[in-house]
Amino acid sequence: MSGPGSAAPFDALRTQLLDAAAAFTGTPAALDSILTGIVDDVDRALREELEIFPVCHHSPASALAMVRRLREKQPKVIYLELCEDLRPLLDELRNCRLPVAVQAFASDLDQFPKDWSPLSVVAPITEASAEYQAIAYALDTPGVELVLVDRSVDHVFQWEPRKEEKEETPDDEEAALHGDAVGVEIGDLRPGFAALEEHLLRHGKVRHWSEWWDQYVEQPLGGADYATYRQAMVLIGSLFRRLGTDRPGKVRVDEDRERYMWTRMREHLAQSGVDRSDCLYVCGAYHAASRVEEFGTTEQSPQWTITPRTKTRWLYGLIPSSYSAIEAQFGLASGSVSIAAASYAKSVTRGKLKPFRLAGQQGKTPKLPPPVQDTPAKDELTGFLQSPPVLDQLDEEELLGWSVEIVRLARKNGYLASTADAIAVFETSILLAGMRGRARPTPYDFQDAAITCIEKDVVPGRRDVRRLCEILLGGDRVGQVGYDALPPLAKDVYDRLGPLNLNLQQRTLRRALLDFNADPQLRPVSDLLWMLRYLLPEYAVRPIMGSRGLGERSIQESWDLDIARHQRQIIELGYEGVTVEQVLEQRLRREVWKPKATAAVALKAVEDATVFLDSRRFTDELGARAVDLLSSERTVDDAPEVLKRIRRLLAHYRATEPALPAWCEQFVKQGYAHYCTLLPTSFVDEDTGVRQVAAMLGFLFSMESLALSLGCDRSQLELAVKQSHPEAPAKVALLWAAHHQLGLLPLPQLRERCDDLLGNPLVVPAFPQYLSGFVQALEPAPTLSAFVVELLSKAFARLPDRVLLPWLPTLITTFKDQAGELVPVLIREAARTFPATLPAIDAWTPPWEGSTAAAPKKAPAGGPATDLLRAHPEPVETLAAVLGCTGGWQEQDQDGLGDLRALLTRYPDPANDLAGLITV
Repeated sequence: MSGPGSAAPFDALRTQLLDAAAAFTGTPAALDSILTGIVDDVDRALREELEIFPVCHHSPASALAMVRRLREKQPKVIYLELCEDLRPLLDELRNCRLPVAVQAFASDLDQFPKDWSPLSVVAPITEASAEYQAIAYALDTPGVELVLVDRSVDHVFQWEPRKEEKEETPDDEEAALHGDAVGVEIGDLRPGFAALEEHLLRHGKVRHWSEWWDQYVEQPLGGADYATYRQAMVLIGSLFRRLGTDRPGKVRVDEDRERYMWTRMREHLAQSGVDRSDCLYVCGAYHAASRVEEFGTTEQSPQWTITPRTKTRWLYGLIPSSYSAIEAQFGLASGSVSIAAASYAKSVTRGKLKPFRLAGQQGKTPKLPPPVQDTPAKDELTGFLQSPPVLDQLDEEELLGWSVEIVRLARKNGYLASTADAIAVFETSILLAGMRGRARPTPYDFQDAAITCIEKDVVPGRRDVRRLCEILLGGDRVGQVGYDALPPLAKDVYDRLGPLNLNLQQRTLRRALLDFNADPQLRPVSDLLWMLRYLLPEYAVRPIMGSRGLGERSIQESWDLDIARHQRQIIELGYEGVTVEQVLEQRLRREVWKPKATAAVALKAVEDATVFLDSRRFTDELGARAVDLLSSERTVDDAPEVLKRIRRLLAHYRATEPALPAWCEQFVKQGYAHYCTLLPTSFVDEDTGVRQVAAMLGFLFSMESLALSLGCDRSQLELAVKQSHPEAPAKVALLWAAHHQLGLLPLPQLRERCDDLLGNPLVVPAFPQYLSGFVQALEPAPTLSAFVVELLSKAFARLPDRVLLPWLPTLITTFKDQAGELVPVLIREAARTFPATLPAIDAWTPPWEGSTAAAPKKAPAGGPATDLLRAHPEPVETLAAVLGCTGGWQEQDQDGLGDLRALLTRYPDPANDLAGLITV
């Protein structure tokens, strides 16, 4: 359509714009560079022998113009602005239901920051887009070549600024279909100058950019001829380009992309020898107005050197997309892509066009008519800009249908809407359109009118009126990747779930019932579902009945499967391996070898590997890594998690294996020595919590017998406890419990110390911390549960109300924050200690009071044992003679200086018990 000419076709337009600038500002100097530059950009694009087709992404006007132009020109080569290494994926679009996105994915990076991993690039494709029409035409027309000329996905990140943090992604499930992937958009046409966009929205009387574009670009260009469409799109692209000065970094990247594309096109033209007139270059209108020196395909255009790619290993595939995901990723208004798709379908029907569709998808591509001879380029912009906009007449039947249908949807979703509301929506739509300068209400006018007339104070259901309008006007269409286009892992998942006899392609929850007694062949299906449960998001596969843990195997299971709506995550698993088992093994191995991995993380990986993979070799590898991590740790922050997991693993191996694995024994030995070494410093370290110290003691005492059998020395634990000198009340209580567990502090002496604490008014305010320590001590010394109940009972019985009442909130919060899982132990112990009925309380005597009476604090000077020995001295004298002890022990005892008297005074309980038995 365009070609070189002797006379500039836009001289008249250039003169008119300069005259208008002079009339507006008094001198053309202020605007001449911008206005004349815009005209020059249009002239330059049209003079290029390689025809440039400017587009806007997901624009119905661009798609309609593309359909018309392809049938007229029938090019032999189409150059498309899309990452060049995505070309093999386009052939798989035949097996998909649009919208879908082509994706490049990389987790093993080279020359990129490690915190960027994984890298992902997506390019969404919808049927109502010019690029899809070009792709369908090129792939299904014999003799036509499709060449992608934009930078590779590797260069996308090479040119990306080194950001420390990535932007947050939307929380909505559908909006997150693309996740945090970098979006590659063909024809991104939005002003980079924020003030310009604000000005356009304000004077256009619209709320957002999508509505402005639909009113002032889509509607006028939807029925325009190709020459007018092409010149107007380049004009808009040039305007936004020249005013987009507030994003210099983006402008630099865009210019490099243009140099890249023109370099690739010149290389292809030189290699293929195809005539430029048989080619079509499809790019965004922003790039069509390029001003780089490398612009054009002539030999005079300077060459540009393309940097090599990194050694990053890129994986490619197709993932499902949706209208809402496209809107969220590229900052479009909610519902704008749905409205664009509806407008495209209506324009195709009204214009009796026959769009291109890939073979295998719905519809058939008709035969092409003979190509139309191009005409020389001429100025179509002057007439287009001078003529007033053509206002569509009101389509009452369409608007009435919308109004009735929105009321029906509103009533279905809980709104108290009636026929009067339908009339109000109809009239308000016409009123809003008139206020905004258009005769025919647009879908945006109708949406505003429906919200105004139907939505009152609250939203009764899950959907508001805005969402109902989007559903009415087309809804959020979600694409799907066909079986043949899936990677091997995804195909394997579908094949292995085949015995369920469910249609997993449906975007609804599917309930699966597994009875292993009736059908034992479903066991492998259950194993796969549990692995998918581990790897996929929470609601992709969700167990309703049944569980899977160490040593657990259910007889029956019930699952809710939402495979279709999480197809993207399954496809991305295929980028990591060939089978689900391989992906799970790689992830577990990656977790334990991270720089910040801990022994607790490694033990969790061991447990997961045991539950899901049942591979002894792999679990031994992870266990050895856990031992190495434990020995290198310098803190005990993860001690509670380590204790919980190693206990569970030991119990599992003891129940299922003839002997413990070697790594388990080594872990216990290493942990015993490790925690004994860190125990004294942990007791006095303010940054180490009571829970961590209690977990260390729990590990040492509960693993003591196994550790001693493996060669550890108990004196190491005794020495570590004796070297500990805490000051915090909770840790002091823990230390007393440790002394009691080691036999260094008998229960009567521990009871005496606690009684002294309760009797000391200076210590009473800190008593909840002591109690917290004793409760935590139930981890290493579970036999103290009765004593802790006794201690609590004494506190409630002896403390006055002025001390007790302010203390209760602190006690409760201390238990809640530091000992939540140990409180049930105390409750069970209290249930065994206290009477079960109310009348029994009156006659009930606390057991600790009886033990106190039976064991007085200090033994008397005499007693039954002393009297017995004095009455029968012969055995003692005989024993003393055998031992070589001489002297009158009775006389010394009477003076209070006898050795035996001192021994009995220090340890009165055995002698008193023996005397009681003898006297009976």
